[in-house]
Amino acid sequence: MTSRSQAYLDGLKLLARRELSETQVRQRLARKKHDPADIDAAIARLREERAIDDARVAEAIARTESGLRRRGKLRVKMQLQRAGIDRNTAKRAVDNVFESIDDDALLEAALGKRLRGRDEIADDREFQRLYRFLIGQGFEADKVMTVLSRRRRS
Repeated sequence: MTSRSQAYLDGLKLLARRELSETQVRQRLARKKHDPADIDAAIARLREERAIDDARVAEAIARTESGLRRRGKLRVKMQLQRAGIDRNTAKRAVDNVFESIDDDALLEAALGKRLRGRDEIADDREFQRLYRFLIGQGFEADKVMTVLSRRRRS
């Protein structure tokens, strides 16, 4: 078997386990010590066969991050960049996924899960901790402050 076809087969094996971006496949094939020319040929063939599709991967990551992990737009964009998805593809995917999601409801769900059924925030320390958590989850600062302020104990 040629090294070129071995790089292709290794790429297929990687993609059989889960959706990966072109960048992720390139990195993993490089870690396996494949020649750069073989990696380029394998990526071209995988792209041609639509085994690699960054737009599809971006949509999948955006749906998972927002739906299952209840993360906001900013965190989702960061995850897409981390996966090596180009900026325009990432923006399209985030816009597509978030057009059917109520941002405020997503924020409330993330907060509700963190409060474990309580309606009020106990004290300033908890308020600050929740603020840092929600910002880290990718929600916009002004929306986080509004939601947390409504839940603050009087």
